[in-house]
Amino acid sequence: MPAKPIKAAVRTLQTTRNAARGALLWGYEQRLTREVKAHGKLPRHLGLILDGNRRFARAAGLQRELGHSFGAEKAHEVLQWCLELGIPAATIWVLSTDNSSREPDELAHILGLLEQEARKLATDPRIHANRVRVRAIGQHADFPPAVLVALRELEERTAHYDGMRLNIAVGYGGREEIVDAVKTHLERQAQAGLTLAEVADRLTPEHISAHLYAADIPDPDFIIRTSGEIRLSGFMLWQSVYSEYYFCDVYWPGFRRVDFLRALRDFQGRDRRFGR
Repeated sequence: MPAKPIKAAVRTLQTTRNAARGALLWGYEQRLTREVKAHGKLPRHLGLILDGNRRFARAAGLQRELGHSFGAEKAHEVLQWCLELGIPAATIWVLSTDNSSREPDELAHILGLLEQEARKLATDPRIHANRVRVRAIGQHADFPPAVLVALRELEERTAHYDGMRLNIAVGYGGREEIVDAVKTHLERQAQAGLTLAEVADRLTPEHISAHLYAADIPDPDFIIRTSGEIRLSGFMLWQSVYSEYYFCDVYWPGFRRVDFLRALRDFQGRDRRFGR
């Protein structure tokens, strides 16, 4: 048989196989969706550690900056999944305090993306239709002015909403959050006229919890980390004491709805004992 007909036949076979795989994956996704919805138990507060952007780009032979760009698009997609399922609150960790040591051009790209995505969210019809309240948590004093303006405008435009709560953790570190909470508590007690000895004598865990960045929403009951790393890296250290964890091997930009649903199904099958 001539070479051209053989190549055409091979391409046709590959196309057919890909279509079949796609159909099977779609069917599996639909079944998972039905199972998760039928069970009904969903996290009240979902934590997402978005890890693996640079490794995704490297594996695909792309510039590392493109990994962050693909990761930003994936965050929009996952937001949609959360809205569809009715998850009340989510915190996505975009940039840690440790990331400030990255090369200047990479850090500038990440901050530029942050500004761009904040402005996009501020006008996103889904945000307003679902009354999503968005807040940036972390230490932002060293961010460029344009980034600070974009984050502030996003928060102001959604501050009155009573739907899903979305926290964007940027310039965030769990240790830094605890230190900031302690500082705030000490300052307020000093303003009330208490001595350091009196504050120390009365101090309880609830005093620290009251001054965390997102103190007005429940602690995360489920935390997903992508990329295969099995550690928290400081994500919500105080709040995650009783959280359930799920570590997914896929890099963040490649995180599929099937992966998301599998994680939720795993959560639904757990018996939470809160340390007991």
